[in-house]
Amino acid sequence: HGAINMLGLAKRLNAKILQASTSEVYGDPSVHPQPEDYWGHVNAIGPRACYDEGKRCAETLFFDYHRQHGLPIKVVRIFNTYGPRMHPNDGRVVSNFIMQALRGEPITIYGDGSQTRSFCYVDDLVEGMLRFMDTGAEHTGPLNIGNPGEFTMLELAEKVLRLTGSSSPIVHKELPQDDPKQRRPDIARAKALLDWEPQVPLDEGLARTIAYFRQRFVT
Repeated sequence: HGAINMLGLAKRLNAKILQASTSEVYGDPSVHPQPEDYWGHVNAIGPRACYDEGKRCAETLFFDYHRQHGLPIKVVRIFNTYGPRMHPNDGRVVSNFIMQALRGEPITIYGDGSQTRSFCYVDDLVEGMLRFMDTGAEHTGPLNIGNPGEFTMLELAEKVLRLTGSSSPIVHKELPQDDPKQRRPDIARAKALLDWEPQVPLDEGLARTIAYFRQRFVT
């Protein structure tokens, strides 16, 4: 409903509208890294499917409005993003690991920790989105915006422990259903169209994020 309401508003005002879609539309990908023309490997009835399918449905609506009404749309598929001002209890892996490390609690890894993600610092994401909004109406996307640097959950936990100086132990728990084993964006299209690629390495972005969490949430 939210997507339809915003599309209706954009149509009335003839405004350009951006959809913040997600790499989750690729599901647990059988193609790696994931280019925009990959249709995905998705479980439509899994425990997280309401999120994935909601985003896929919104993409469909955006392209329907573009085709039927000539609405200028931009659809970006955002891969894992992190940085200062994340909520400490948002359930994302970066905030989980940092809060656990700063509090000296065990760091929780699901499965053996070999599953990978690619983490994009928030400033890089915003820059990519702004550049995309400045392109001509013929460029609708979908466009991957993310960092192609790929890390295992074990590597991420070890980086967080090193950067926080924490002595938290790492504990393993059962892997949730439909947890993607690999996730890395193919950003060739964004590089070519926007002359954009991420500038902030993971260690630097994590250090900035840890400083924020230490200041705001840990006494």
